[in-house]
Amino acid sequence: MTEREKMLAGELYFAGDPELVALRQNAKNLFRKFERETDPAILRELLGSCGEEVTIEDGFRCDYGFNIHVGERFFANYNSVILDCAEVRIGDDCFFAPGVSLYTATHPVETRPRIDQWEYAKPITIGDKCWLGGNAIVLPGVTIGDEVVVGAGAVVTKDVPNKVVVAGNPARILRTIED
Repeated sequence: MTEREKMLAGELYFAGDPELVALRQNAKNLFRKFERETDPAILRELLGSCGEEVTIEDGFRCDYGFNIHVGERFFANYNSVILDCAEVRIGDDCFFAPGVSLYTATHPVETRPRIDQWEYAKPITIGDKCWLGGNAIVLPGVTIGDEVVVGAGAVVTKDVPNKVVVAGNPARILRTIED
């Protein structure tokens, strides 16, 4: 398997692989070009898929782009980061406040492999009609249900069910959301 295939399969892979380095550089070039020109065609070239009404403000960063799939009416405010070494799926009508970060990438806890650029990744899924508050962080492997509100500064370390408000570090359920 290539390092890219290992990455996409969730296996340990070498992040310094020349193909992966080139793909990350391509993503950098595309999101910088998108910031300059704000042409939706560039965004569609960068992302794996996206709905018709997608707004991403300045300061957006990602690893590859092609692993990011966003639905209709997605809005990401300034300085959003999506480390998409694994697939990231974001549903319809989702809103990110400034500084939201989604991290699919993770590293071995052993020192030598980590220093030698070995890593692995786990997918992140965010349901429909979610709002992630400023500087919220979602960690590898997390699934967030539909109609969830994630409080500002929360660190989401485990799956979140539908229709709840979570906050804190680690994030915990504060209350359910009634219709």
